[in-house]
Amino acid sequence: MPSPTRPPGSPEPPGGRAESAPRGWRPPPALLAFLALLAVVFVVSYQVGDSVGPVAPGMRSSTSDGDGGSGGGHGGGHGGHG
Repeated sequence: MPSPTRPPGSPEPPGGRAESAPRGWRPPPALLAFLALLAVVFVVSYQVGDSVGPVAPGMRSSTSDGDGGSGGGHGGGHGGHG
């Protein structure tokens, strides 16, 4: 039986539906792939950094060991050499 919203003899719309239901917004597949790749790169870089440990000389953990917390380093000079 033909749909009441279509005149008799008109071709069936693509997808087999007489009315097109509004679909929700979907992000493009390229955006989803980019976000997935970004997440993978972040996870891998975090794990590599965690396994290597601190790479700067004198670098310490942010947790306090009870030593007063000077943080090591080269003092408080911000600027040139002279």
